[in-house]
Amino acid sequence: MASHEILPSEHPGEIIAEELEARDWSQADLAFVLGWDVSQLNRLIKGKTDVTPESANMLGDAFNMPAEFFMNLQQMYDLGRAKKADPGVRTRASWTAVFPVREMIKRGWIDDTESSLLDVQMVRFFGRDRREEVPFVSDAPVLAHAARKSSYSEILPSQYAWLHRVRSVAQTIACSEYSEDALRNVLPTLRAHFIDPDDLPRIPALLKRCGVRVVLVEQIAGSKIDGVCTWLDDQPVIGLTNRLDRIDNLCFVLRHEIEHVLRGDGREETFAPIDDFDGNLGSGNPDLPESEKLANAAAADFCVDQAMLQSFILRKSPYISEKDVRAFAARAQIHPAVIVGQIQHKTQRHGWLRKYQTSIRAFLKEWEAVDGWDNIARVDL
Repeated sequence: MASHEILPSEHPGEIIAEELEARDWSQADLAFVLGWDVSQLNRLIKGKTDVTPESANMLGDAFNMPAEFFMNLQQMYDLGRAKKADPGVRTRASWTAVFPVREMIKRGWIDDTESSLLDVQMVRFFGRDRREEVPFVSDAPVLAHAARKSSYSEILPSQYAWLHRVRSVAQTIACSEYSEDALRNVLPTLRAHFIDPDDLPRIPALLKRCGVRVVLVEQIAGSKIDGVCTWLDDQPVIGLTNRLDRIDNLCFVLRHEIEHVLRGDGREETFAPIDDFDGNLGSGNPDLPESEKLANAAAADFCVDQAMLQSFILRKSPYISEKDVRAFAARAQIHPAVIVGQIQHKTQRHGWLRKYQTSIRAFLKEWEAVDGWDNIARVDL
């Protein structure tokens, strides 16, 4: 048997010719062994025809070698002759394996341009100087935030991309200097805006006067994130998704994030998310970080005084009527849907009075900073 140094561009016929010389066989000899015409073998040796699975089996038997050897020769030769792949394939694949690139293009977060610019666009989107500084494609750390999500597993790449979009949109908002006192003082006024959905469009301006930027960015499918508190220098930013599209959810999530702002959460460390967020009181998981427990408690009491609600449920259960809810909501000075959401959570009757949980998206689309639902916020990267 000949000793072969196989090059990717070498046709199998050249190796067969070397093997014939090593065995002192003529083409006629091998043609006899294979049961072929000499002309048929000559075309293979000259590279005018290719090795097929059938001929690879026959050559393997003739030379007492694995048939795979000859098939591999043919594959290597074919690959060597094939047109080289567009370098953009590797670039697109490396980013798409981590981030929802197609969704980011569709949402207008990055441009649909030639692949050679994808590295530049992605690095710029994440506010980095080099690809090696982007988390998930490197060991770079994730920026600080306090997030309200449905799982306490580590932040997902899609959630990280959403978070950066929140920050990018927030940078377009001119805002007053943050004042903790102003934010605490505005809470009663803010809560009054949850009596009538027509008042919901006024919420961002109310918080902006306190130095808090509010951004609404549609979630990326499957990311399951409801809200976030992050900071741009010393300015707090609250990002929301309106994932459940209900006024009770908005009331709870917004106040939850405001509590993070008041406590300064998300400035220097990444806060783990909760693991079962249904829009009201969280999962009751005793392993929640203390910051999340405090934010949950503040949000629940903001929606409705919890002692007052518990007393109402004990008095009226198990037959709480719609009339009872409306009367209680009037006393609590909150929209009935917020009461319904709270009772659903406490009683685990999630289908009860569902008709009150109607969409609020049309009201929120009037906010200053909205990105998603076919609206692309203007952002200078």
